[in-house]
Amino acid sequence: MAYDAKFKVWRGDIEGGELQDFTVQVNEGEVVLDVIHRLQATQTPDLAVRWNCKAGKCGSCSAEVNGRPRLLCMTRMNTFTPDDVVTVTPLRTFPVIRDLVTDVSFNYQKAREIPSFTPPVDLKPGDYRMQQQDVERSQEFRKCIECFLCQNTCHVVRDHEENKESFAGPRYLMRIAELEMHPLDVADRRDLAQDEAGLGFCNITKCCTEVCPEHIKITDNALIPLKERVADHKYDPLVWLGNKLFRR
Repeated sequence: MAYDAKFKVWRGDIEGGELQDFTVQVNEGEVVLDVIHRLQATQTPDLAVRWNCKAGKCGSCSAEVNGRPRLLCMTRMNTFTPDDVVTVTPLRTFPVIRDLVTDVSFNYQKAREIPSFTPPVDLKPGDYRMQQQDVERSQEFRKCIECFLCQNTCHVVRDHEENKESFAGPRYLMRIAELEMHPLDVADRRDLAQDEAGLGFCNITKCCTEVCPEHIKITDNALIPLKERVADHKYDPLVWLGNKLFRR
C-alpha cells in the first residue's frame, strides 16, 4: 500500500546546512534510496546523493538514517511505520561535499599506507597450496564492500578528529589483520598495526561490527586476534627476553 511519508533530509555543504522537511509517496517494497530518488525526481532535482548498484554491493550510498549508519539501498521502508519521521543525514565522520555526499578520501589515504601482500622472494607459481582453513580465515574479510560505515561509526575518529592522522580505522586494521594471518605473507605487520595504524586506540566496543552490512565480525575475527599478536610481540616478557638475548 502506498502512503505519504514524512522525511527530514540534510541539505548543505562544507560551510553549513540544515534539515529540510519533505512529504513524499512511499510504495510497497521500497527502500530509502527509492524515496530519495523520488524526491530528486519530483521536489529537489539538485539533491546530491552518491549511489551506484542499488544492490548492497558497491557501498556507495552510505548515509545515516535516524542517526544510524546504513546503506540507503538496504534500508527498507517497511521497517518504519507511516507515522515515523525518517531523517537522512550524511556520514558524520567525513567532511560534507554537498547534501548526502561526503569526502571519504581519508579512507583511500589509509589504504595506501598499508604495504601490499608480500610473498617469499623465492616462491614460484604452483609451489604452494593453501589449506581450506587458511582460505576461510581471510575470505570473510574480503567480503568488505568499502562502504566505510565501520569507519564512520568508530568513535575514535567520529568524536576525535585529531586521531585521524594516527588511526587507520577498523576497515584498514582488518586489512592488516588479513595480511598478517595469510600463510604466504612474510612481512611482519605487528609494529605497523600498533605504531602507525593506531591499533591501541581501539577499545573493542564492536560498534564497527554492528553496522557492517556484510556481517563481517570485524572485532572478534580481525581486531582482537591482531591485538593478541601485537601483545605477544611487544609485551610478552619471554619474547622481550628472547629479543634481548638474540640481539646480543
